[in-house]
Amino acid sequence: MSTTTISNPGARSSGRWAGPSRFRALQEVGVTLFLFLCAAITVLTTAGIVVVLGVETIAFFRKSHAGLFEVLTGTVLRPGGDPPRFGILPLVWGTFVVAAGSSLIALPIGLLSAIYLSEYAPRRLRGMLKPALELLAGVPTIVYGYLALLLVTPALKAIFEPMGIRVETFNALSACIVVGVMIIPMVSSLSEDVLSAVPRSLREAGYGLGATKFEVSTKIVLPAGLSGVVASFILAISRAIGETMAVVLAAGMRPQLTLNPLTSVETMTTYIVAVTNGEASAGSPEYLSLFAVGMALFLITLVLNILSGLVLRRYREVYQ
Repeated sequence: MSTTTISNPGARSSGRWAGPSRFRALQEVGVTLFLFLCAAITVLTTAGIVVVLGVETIAFFRKSHAGLFEVLTGTVLRPGGDPPRFGILPLVWGTFVVAAGSSLIALPIGLLSAIYLSEYAPRRLRGMLKPALELLAGVPTIVYGYLALLLVTPALKAIFEPMGIRVETFNALSACIVVGVMIIPMVSSLSEDVLSAVPRSLREAGYGLGATKFEVSTKIVLPAGLSGVVASFILAISRAIGETMAVVLAAGMRPQLTLNPLTSVETMTTYIVAVTNGEASAGSPEYLSLFAVGMALFLITLVLNILSGLVLRRYREVYQ
């Protein structure tokens, strides 16, 4: 009596595919490790910046014998004086003036541009306007500084000096204008992307109730994308706070507390540039003060970024 041997095709197939399956598993592990390293690099870079700023800031307070309250609230910044003064309040004020002034220019224009591109512009015109608007973001910031010196400031002098109002060559208003123009693409592009992502059904519902295009844009689409719009505002303000070269050429380097936007001011980034290019010896209190100012600037932008995340989390609309 003969016995029939039934072969197990699964066993052969498993042997045939064991090699490729193992290679695919190793490939997935390698990809996972590579992506983890990429994410870790960003985190470690941020951590390294915080550690360097923190260590050098502590060294600054030890060598300068300046108190934290004195540095934060002092109105006199004279690192090379006798005695030296390290009050950064004029720098914070100058930074606030430039950021606030540029925001008053960029936020309304950027938002209105985003509403037009999202709701009013024909597809063909939008395809031309949006790249042209985003082209402003690719202009080097130092070009905006020269624009302030050669175009904006002379225009301000032509307007105000016939009225008897003196306009300094380096002034805060000129810096506000050029920085405002510089951050318009950020506000406009991000806000337009958010408004375009609002479902079409919400617009059609508004039109079905008899609403006009303006009412749909301002009372339906804009509130629906409000979280993203506010986040774009905060990111643009953070960019204005951290701007350096345009402000150096436009606003000058005079640390002072003033309400006159036609005079020179100094921002925190401008001070860092001045100390870096100056004659302060490495390790001196004047040299270490740039790290303390950098830490203050980092904390300000960190707070704004955290605030942006909270706004997104609180007011984000989820559509199915």
